Amino acid sequence: MFDLLQIGDSLTAGATQAGNIVGQGENIRFFDLIYMGGWIMIPLGLMLLLTVYFFAERTIAIRQAARIDDNFMNIIKDHIVSGNVAAARSFAKNTNNPVARIIDKGIQRVGKSIDSIENSMENVAQLEMYKLEKNMAVLSFISKAAPIFGFVGTLIGLMQLFSNIHKANEVEIGVISQGIYTKLITSITGLVIGLLAYLAYSFLNTQIDKAANKMEAATTDFVDVLQAPTK
Repeated sequence: MFDLLQIGDSLTAGATQAGNIVGQGENIRFFDLIYMGGWIMIPLGLMLLLTVYFFAERTIAIRQAARIDDNFMNIIKDHIVSGNVAAARSFAKNTNNPVARIIDKGIQRVGKSIDSIENSMENVAQLEMYKLEKNMAVLSFISKAAPIFGFVGTLIGLMQLFSNIHKANEVEIGVISQGIYTKLITSITGLVIGLLAYLAYSFLNTQIDKAANKMEAATTDFVDVLQAPTK
């Protein structure tokens, strides 16, 4: 009980001392805080870089994939209705986006059963979805792993804390401050990086869903065009 009271008094004294230092205009620099976090900050830093990189890379790729001319399906429809299948395929083949590749596969199957055409287009759509979801697993992994690494840093900080107390054989704020810094810095950093990765993953998933809806709508419109003459 006496030891616990002594630790509490020391922490209170340290907090007062820290407040006096801040009041005197002496602040700890950002990179000093990172250094105090220890080696666990290295994998956390790598996770942050990977989060930023894959978020930017996937955002650009998904936006390019979802970009399509509003008149694309109208032009395809005009060519199909007029019987100019070759022109429709040439137009789709020269358009570089997932919707055009799906439609191109459907045009290649013109003359076969509707079920065969739909199955072929669905297979291409699955491949396009796989391309859009590329590297998304990395963001999902980081959103779960970063807080765990932060928790590992917390455990390391506690180990340093009690090790320093044991070596000094006394409780002083100067002895335990390094362990406290490590514990707090790694925990907060891990949680922040995990949150950023989760937000990035959720945002990109929403964009992928929007792109998938465009693919599905284009497939439905194309099948309707093929069935229209038989109605």
